[in-house]
Amino acid sequence: MSVSSKAIILIGGPSKGTRMRPLTLDTPKPLFPIAGRPLIWHHIRALSKVTGITEVFLIGFYEDAVFAPFLKDVSREFKNLSVKYMREYQALGTAGGLYHFRDTILRGTPGQIFVLHADICCSFPLKELQDFHGTHRGLVSMLGVRVPKETASKYGCIVPDTVTKQVLHYVEKPEGFISDLINGGVYLLEAQGFFDAIRVAMVRKSQQEMEDPYSYQDDLLRLEQDVVVPLCDDKKVFVYETLDFWRQIKTAGSALPATALYLHQYRTTNPEMLTKPKPGGPEIVEPVHIDATAQVDPTAKIGPSVSIGPGVVIGAGVRVKESIILDNVTVDKSAIVSNSIIAADCRIGPWARIEGEPLNPTSVVDSPTKETITILANNVTVARDVLVRCCIVLPQKTLTSNWWNEVLL
Repeated sequence: MSVSSKAIILIGGPSKGTRMRPLTLDTPKPLFPIAGRPLIWHHIRALSKVTGITEVFLIGFYEDAVFAPFLKDVSREFKNLSVKYMREYQALGTAGGLYHFRDTILRGTPGQIFVLHADICCSFPLKELQDFHGTHRGLVSMLGVRVPKETASKYGCIVPDTVTKQVLHYVEKPEGFISDLINGGVYLLEAQGFFDAIRVAMVRKSQQEMEDPYSYQDDLLRLEQDVVVPLCDDKKVFVYETLDFWRQIKTAGSALPATALYLHQYRTTNPEMLTKPKPGGPEIVEPVHIDATAQVDPTAKIGPSVSIGPGVVIGAGVRVKESIILDNVTVDKSAIVSNSIIAADCRIGPWARIEGEPLNPTSVVDSPTKETITILANNVTVARDVLVRCCIVLPQKTLTSNWWNEVLL
């Protein structure tokens, strides 16, 4: 018998996702297209396959109108789910937002709640997490992922019991190496008990402010630091380790490996999302997603790991690989686009070359200025024969000469 469940996706707000700029100047990070679909569409798709989930809440502090079209689309596509956006009156923190909407979330007395951070790309093994959760008496099951030792300290690090998988020690972004098993940003919680834990965390924070009124305390209540860490200390958290793919999406460049991962996953989960080679069509090096409204010349060569959005026009002899091309872009004849992200309404002239360096699949880029790919923001024009390599170009620019390793304001 399945347990009644609800799900929450923590989407943040306009002050978040600044490291994704310039791609998020016009599109909020949770809605940025990854493999042809908004980032959080992949979360909702995974949740739609979990028996017992009927409601999904998006919690953040964007304007309501920002998510209205997306909500309409997913309501039509995932008819078994009610997907709603709940807007915080101000930034409350990842746990503060949960507690603010506790009455709505707990309505109907759900037994369990999935909580997913928006800024991750993974296979979302939610059924496996649910099965694991039933094997212990803890309050929380978290998804754990192995990462290279040299990058582990950039995440929340987990030291589990090797047999029971109970979390013995958990530290958010430690100064030194603790473990290469990190928090994957996906949780399954016992509903009532977890909200009790949030209330305890709020009381604890208020007491700290009273005891030391001169110390700086912001108004944010954070899920990991303020709630999960104390629960780990109380031995109420267990970790389910997945061997499937996982990637955090922090900077604009991380959208490229995320797109490649999802395109490969489509082969088994959503083959209808992939474009197949066909007689008289362009040469396709799979996996590739091309929107049905895009026009691609039959002499073009596309792929691998390419996503092409609506209204795009690809000219004769064009080569595109390991790139994202968004809405209404024109790529003129014999141009090359590789290891790049081209935002909406750009125009790439004939014989132009837009290139970046291939990303290491396990690399972590903290700053957008350290990207090695090329990113063109909206409405950028690249003239004929121009080379743009490893550059970030802000909107409304026209490039008539060669550029490399620059941020063009």
